[in-house]
Amino acid sequence: MSILKIARMGHPVLLQPAAAIDPAGIAGDPVLQQLIDDMIETLADAGGVGLAAPQVYQGKRLILAMAPEGRSEGEGAPLHILINPELELTAEPDQLGWEGCLSIPDLRGAVPRSPSLRFHGFDRRGQPVTGEANGFFARVLQHEVDHLDGVLYPMRMKDFRYFGFDEELNRLEAEARAAEGHHDDE
Repeated sequence: MSILKIARMGHPVLLQPAAAIDPAGIAGDPVLQQLIDDMIETLADAGGVGLAAPQVYQGKRLILAMAPEGRSEGEGAPLHILINPELELTAEPDQLGWEGCLSIPDLRGAVPRSPSLRFHGFDRRGQPVTGEANGFFARVLQHEVDHLDGVLYPMRMKDFRYFGFDEELNRLEAEARAAEGHHDDE
């Protein structure tokens, strides 16, 4: 396995729709299977919760997505490998939440997403996969599928007052927590 280089905002691969993968050939395609293994290793190395093939310079409809217990407000979700994923939103995409992206390092923005959805696709053996996702996992799936459609999260933002560098946003959050703690002591 190999850690792959991650494409950053500005590279054209991130703005192009990805090509569908023939489900009949998934299980027997050693190049695709190697890509999946390499993406798993790359995601673990980067410490992210999702990765789409275009982010590693591959214009294929393939994503990895998960919701670790400690990073989601509800139930976590293990790593999902989804080929040709399709999402069916079951609520309006009006819930704001902070997102970052491995292709846009050191920045975060508040993005409206649906809090719930159903997903369909294929696993790495070419078997159909269906499921439901809520909360953080639903957000991760929408973010990764956007990559397959050439959409980066800033393109979904409605208010750029909620867009900034991690370092600045973390400092502001710490100051706000400290101020709240100060009020508790009075």
